[in-house]
Amino acid sequence: MTIDAWIESYRRAWEERDPTAAAALFTDDATYRSLIFEEPHVGASGVSAYWTAVTESQSDVVVRMGRPYGDGDRVAVEFWATMKTGDAPTTLAGSLLLDFAADGRCRRLREYWNHVGEMAEPPAEWGA
Repeated sequence: MTIDAWIESYRRAWEERDPTAAAALFTDDATYRSLIFEEPHVGASGVSAYWTAVTESQSDVVVRMGRPYGDGDRVAVEFWATMKTGDAPTTLAGSLLLDFAADGRCRRLREYWNHVGEMAEPPAEWGA
């Protein structure tokens, strides 16, 4: 799987709130840090459990992914997601730091993000 295909699959899994599709993007021993000061979710099963819990209250999810920057198997990419969390409008903007295995699955993800309680559009320079 190419980097671009992985990023598109991640975007689609988030919009579709599909923990099985998300988990398939990760190695069996992957680490997924959604909050840097907390322990990572480990392996495809940890990713699936995390995604099941976190996407449960999300609806009307629209995810945009920026242009990835990489050096070999290490890639950074911005994301911009608008959604309803419960009934509240939410925009979540952040970055993924990714390390890939030889088979194209992710073996390590670190996520940094901010959110605001409204539907916001990205600034003009976002994602480039």
